[in-house]
Amino acid sequence: MAATHFIHGFHAVTSRLRQRAEGVHEVFVDPDRRDMRVKDLVQLAESHGVRIVQANGKRLDGMTGGTKHQGVAARVDDLRLGHSLDDILDALTEPPLLLVLDGITDPHNLGACLRTADAAGVHAVVAPKDRAVGLNATVTKVASGAAETVPYITVTNLARTLKELKERDIWIIGTDEDAGTSLYAPGLNRGLALVLGAEGEGMRRLTRETCDELRSIPMLGSIESLNVSVATGVCLFEARRQRGG
Repeated sequence: MAATHFIHGFHAVTSRLRQRAEGVHEVFVDPDRRDMRVKDLVQLAESHGVRIVQANGKRLDGMTGGTKHQGVAARVDDLRLGHSLDDILDALTEPPLLLVLDGITDPHNLGACLRTADAAGVHAVVAPKDRAVGLNATVTKVASGAAETVPYITVTNLARTLKELKERDIWIIGTDEDAGTSLYAPGLNRGLALVLGAEGEGMRRLTRETCDELRSIPMLGSIESLNVSVATGVCLFEARRQRGG
């Protein structure tokens, strides 16, 4: 029997029903919510033959660890994206665009990064297994469905993985506020892995040393750095711009 977990929030539950309804076991709904949004969700679940269970706020709090669940949750199979990084790269017919996140521990930041990665057409997100948040319920909710669509690959040795990407002629660009080269310089239209570091600490030393190049986002105000999810959006869409949109 497949392992299961709870997801919560309208975006996360609706996305799972639309994309992998066969892996949704029950949808839990707060009976105090009778608005159209709940009715639409219930109708969608029932159209896929998914059982609806009435659950009050206290029960939903227990399922979701007390996080903001909007009155809905679902018990679903654990994600099995079923991809290795090699499989993904071997199947591509265009230069790879990868996002590498070195030690993101805030689930809201990871969820936002996944959502941005989906919007920018990233082929995979790569992260270390240790000292990083994983795909928990909060990440799934914040990602608003992107956790279902963007392959999230965890690796035991990030520096070694970056070296293997280099062997595939993928250019590794790390982001660093002190780098002398601007993000907006040419060169992002090739096979590319953009590396962003953890909140506050940036990339680890070995990760930084493995990069082919370091670039900075020009900052014109008094703030020295951006939130990692915001920086992710700036970097990925500049890469897309250089690729022709």
